[in-house]
Amino acid sequence: MTIPSQTKLLVGLMLLGTLAGTKARAAVSTTALNAPEILPGKGLAQHDFFYAGEGKQERMFIVRHGEVVWSYSHNGRGEISDAILLPNGNILFAHQFGVTEIDAQKNVIWNYDSPANTEIHTAQPFGTNLMWFVRNGDPAKCVLMNKASGNVEREFVLPVKDPKGVHGQFRHARLTSAGTILVAHMDLGKAVEYDLDGKQVWSKDVPGCWSATPLENRNILAVSNRGFVREINRQGETVWEWTPADAPGYRITNLQLATRLSSGNTIINNWFNQWSGQVDPSNPPVQAIEVTPDKKVIWALRSWAPPADLGPSTTLQILE
Repeated sequence: MTIPSQTKLLVGLMLLGTLAGTKARAAVSTTALNAPEILPGKGLAQHDFFYAGEGKQERMFIVRHGEVVWSYSHNGRGEISDAILLPNGNILFAHQFGVTEIDAQKNVIWNYDSPANTEIHTAQPFGTNLMWFVRNGDPAKCVLMNKASGNVEREFVLPVKDPKGVHGQFRHARLTSAGTILVAHMDLGKAVEYDLDGKQVWSKDVPGCWSATPLENRNILAVSNRGFVREINRQGETVWEWTPADAPGYRITNLQLATRLSSGNTIINNWFNQWSGQVDPSNPPVQAIEVTPDKKVIWALRSWAPPADLGPSTTLQILE
């Protein structure tokens, strides 16, 4: 029996299409994976944690025993750059155009709206009735405010590279055990410690500094959005450094925050920019990794689908 030439042509085209599809899938699986298919650790059950991140939606989550036990979506414009689960169960979060505190029942119990042409990306309680925040603007300021009265108890001006480039001035700051404030100057590329009168007491150049966190040993854990995490001592020496090259097999593209655990391990977030694209559900990136002091990855978090679609990561506060 003679096979018609049209049939031969059709079969040939089908075989070529199948071959091309196979090659394309092979290329994705061998060269373009954002993370290993099988991740180290116990997934959501590795730690109990509070989670929030900069995204198109202002969402926060509490994960316990591997499940989301609490979630909240804030109905506002802006992005969550800083959020803290407080010991009393309340949550304080900075969301670009203000600072809000809610209770566990999701009631707003305190709110401050940032004035026009200013932004707030970091805030923290100061004792019982006070809280401080860094307000990006012209001029930029560190402000200590009484929540009950709304009065400013103390403030000082922070130097910036570009007074008009409000959005890029600051993201993260933290109190130290000495009662000073450690500020990440993102646009100046520095981590700087100030006393409450605004006097500089320590400084270190950190290009692209997104966050600077004081450690129990008085060193500073600094994260650069240019792609590194550094532990810096008070003499300005780097005593530990991690870069994405230390985690082969993982595509780490945007660093914002790192957390040092009591074990000595470090949790490093991998922020996904929703304004630049959408997560590919067939090849999603990890949202965070935990590394040992010798940089071995022992846990990776990847949770982009219901019932635990956590979204982009910035804050990952361990609750243990």
